[in-house]
Amino acid sequence: MACSDLTTFIRAVKFGVMGAIGVLIAEDQEIVRIGLKLVLEKEAELSIVAEAFNGELAVQLASDLKPDLVLMDLGMPVMDGIDATKAIKASIPNTKVIILTTHDSESDVFAALAAGADGYCLKSAGKEQLVAAINAVAKGGQWMDPAIAGSIVKGLMNAPPAQDPVVKKADAEQPYKFPLSNREMEVLQLLVEGLSNQEMADRLTVSVETVKTHMRHVMEKLQVADRTQAAVKALKNKLVSLN
Repeated sequence: MACSDLTTFIRAVKFGVMGAIGVLIAEDQEIVRIGLKLVLEKEAELSIVAEAFNGELAVQLASDLKPDLVLMDLGMPVMDGIDATKAIKASIPNTKVIILTTHDSESDVFAALAAGADGYCLKSAGKEQLVAAINAVAKGGQWMDPAIAGSIVKGLMNAPPAQDPVVKKADAEQPYKFPLSNREMEVLQLLVEGLSNQEMADRLTVSVETVKTHMRHVMEKLQVADRTQAAVKALKNKLVSLN
């Protein structure tokens, strides 16, 4: 769809603040888009770069504007949030995606994680929680809404692998390559807590490059392809806990 065809339906703007986190809002309900925009524009570190009312438009705008982060609703027309997330992460993996939805079922969360989402936040969250989620994910961390984290972790630990698409993908057919060193376990615990590489480095008093090396070793030993799979597999197998 040509950009001129979209101007009646969406509002795309250039990054308004140098160095700000550029956010694309993908939400089919206009009143929710307006509310999010009003709330987030008050934050100096955030800049709304685009708004889209369905997943297809979100994918196109993300491709054109390459925002730092997308707030993605699940239940959108034309293309839902799961498929839109998959498309965005496949074409521009550096763009972070936070699912912002009313859906709190385990299947929705697992599907979002399998699609590559970096965070999952409920629309019932307060302003401070949403801003914290955006900042954490933009810095390379992960975010799980505290309102559903407990039940999701319980489901991860109890559900057989075939019922969990993320764990099924992470497990493959080969055994773990253990053991993880004590420092690698520390890094894994901080990953599950949602810390970015820089925050891990500060916490452990090491360099970011050292953290990246530990993270690479963790993923190799757990036989996973990315940080999200590492976190989910660690929780599933009770290697760490979510405090």
